[in-house]
Amino acid sequence: MIFYSDEFESQFNEIIDVLYKKEYLGFKESALDYGDRIYDFIFKNINKPISKLSPKAFQKFGEYYIKYKANENTTWYIFFDRKDNRFLVNHILNNHTEHFPELFLE
Repeated sequence: MIFYSDEFESQFNEIIDVLYKKEYLGFKESALDYGDRIYDFIFKNINKPISKLSPKAFQKFGEYYIKYKANENTTWYIFFDRKDNRFLVNHILNNHTEHFPELFLE
């Protein structure tokens, strides 16, 4: 079972709006499709052993994270907590954010 925190949902909706408004994607439907691909990736991969322990600075967002490479230039980091076979997705960021380098310092 996968649950999404209110914070994640809010962040995610903002991401879709930014992708469209800043014309990274030309149509609103393209931005929504892009978002659907991220959700599909989470659904299909969150329980696979590709997850990693979050760096200490990011554990406030979740104990684990998975990476989704959307294209050549953008990788998404999806943070979550896990208990048994239940997952709570808490946070998302990509390699274009100011915090990205911190993921590789630990």
